[in-house]
Amino acid sequence: MNWDQLQLKPRIISAVQRAHLKSFREVLVFSEPDLQKMTGLSRPDVQELLHAAATACRTRQPITALQLQRGECRRLESGLRLGTGCPVLDQLLRGGLPVGGVTELAGESGAGKTQLGLQLCLSVQYPVEHGGLSAGALYICTEDPFPIRRLQQLISEQTSLRSDVPPSLIGRLRFSDNIYLEHAADLDSLQVCLSRRAALLLAQGRVRLVVVDSVAALFRCEFQPGDWLERNKQLLTVSSMVHHLSHEFTTPVFYLFKVTDVFHQPESSSSSPSSSVSPALGLAWANQVTVRLMMRRLQVTVSRGDQSSALRRLEVVFAPHLARSSRDVAVWREGLRGVLDPVLAP
Repeated sequence: MNWDQLQLKPRIISAVQRAHLKSFREVLVFSEPDLQKMTGLSRPDVQELLHAAATACRTRQPITALQLQRGECRRLESGLRLGTGCPVLDQLLRGGLPVGGVTELAGESGAGKTQLGLQLCLSVQYPVEHGGLSAGALYICTEDPFPIRRLQQLISEQTSLRSDVPPSLIGRLRFSDNIYLEHAADLDSLQVCLSRRAALLLAQGRVRLVVVDSVAALFRCEFQPGDWLERNKQLLTVSSMVHHLSHEFTTPVFYLFKVTDVFHQPESSSSSPSSSVSPALGLAWANQVTVRLMMRRLQVTVSRGDQSSALRRLEVVFAPHLARSSRDVAVWREGLRGVLDPVLAP
C-alpha cells in the first residue's frame, strides 16, 4: 500500500510510517487521541488522516459474496436473540435482546443498568446455542469510568452464573480480550466512534454488540433548553448512525440511560411498577427505540447465603413483540439474576 495515494501532507505520511501503521484500516482501528500519541501529529492533522483513510476504505472495498448474502442472513437471523445469561430475564424478553434492533434501559443511579450491560458483554461471546453470538462487544463510556474490577469479578464467576454451559467451554473463552472500550467525551467523539471504530469492528466480525453508557449525558451537557432544534437534529443524526450499524450488521445496540425523576414506590414489592419518568431524550428519541426497558430499586433487601442485595424491578415499557410486564431481579457476585421467591434480609 502506498500512503502517497491519500494525497496527504509529507509530515503526516512520515509520522504514519514512523508509527508503523501499514494499512488504511489499521489507522481506523485507533481513536483520535491514540493516533495523536502514536504519531505526534496535531489534532487537525490526525483528523485529516482519519478522513483520508475512511475515504480510501470506502472507495477500495469490493462487494463480496458475504455482502451479497447479507439479505438472506437477515432473514435467517430475524428471530435470533442475544441472551442475558439469566433464564428469568430471557423469559421476560422472549429469549433476550433482538438482533438488529436498538434496546434502551433507563433507571436511576444504582439501579443495576451497568450490571446488565456488562453481563451482555460476556453473554455475547458464547456460541449461539448458549444464547450468545460468538463475537465480542464494544462498550462506549460517556460519563463514568469503565468498571473494570466488576467486569473481572463477573468473568471469574461465569461458571456460577452459567451453569448451563460446560465449564470446559467457559475456560476456553477469553472474555476480557473481546471487549473493546471507548470513551466519548462529547457528541463529536461519539459520532466518530460509531462511524469509524464501531463500523470497522463490526465489519471485521470482532463484535456483535454495541453498548453506549450513556448517550443522554452528552445531550444534557451540550444543549440548553432553547437549543431544541439543533438538539433534535443531532439526536436524529446519532439515531440514524446507530440504526444503520444495527441493521447492516444484524447487531443489537444497548443504550443505558441515567434518569433523575422520582419513582413512586409501591407499598409492596409485588405491586405494579409506576414512575413519573418520561422518555429520557423526549419524543424525538422515543420513536427511534425498538425496545424500552426500565429498571428501579425497591425498598426491599433480599439475601442468599452470605450475600444480600437491594431488590430491583426490570419492566418492559414498550416493545412491539412483548407484553408490558416485569420481573424482580437482584445483583449477586456472579451477576444479575431474576428473583422468583425473594428471601427478605433481616
